[in-house]
Amino acid sequence: MEQMLQMTYLWLKAGHIIFVIFWMAGLFMLPRFFVYHQEATPGSPENAVWVEREARLRRIILMPSLIVVWIFGLTLAYSTGAFHQGWFHAKLLLVVLLSGYHGWLVAYAKKLARGERPFTGKRLRLLNEVPGLAAALIVVLAVVKPF
Repeated sequence: MEQMLQMTYLWLKAGHIIFVIFWMAGLFMLPRFFVYHQEATPGSPENAVWVEREARLRRIILMPSLIVVWIFGLTLAYSTGAFHQGWFHAKLLLVVLLSGYHGWLVAYAKKLARGERPFTGKRLRLLNEVPGLAAALIVVLAVVKPF
């Protein structure tokens, strides 16, 4: 029985890591899409292509990955007793903030689809660094468990 639980844990952990990679890839791609989308004229055929690309990225990669990351991550945390550890609280906070960033990206994509362009390409390029910084901190917390 213990061996079966150990294998389940390892499969959950592998799945969690795989879907984190997918989610992060999407979080890196979407702001880059926004930079190119903003250069298209609102209402143009090129604009419509970017709207569709962004929607597919959100629908096929980002949202499913986000859901699986949360399900596997919370299951792993419960099975290991991580809810009682300080490093996990910090990691969870960062994942909540990253999920909020994901939500903000979805809202920004809808603004672009309506023809609104509130940010410059430069600001979007800077915002593209958010997931990388968050991922680095989350990995350190999960691997090193500093507290």
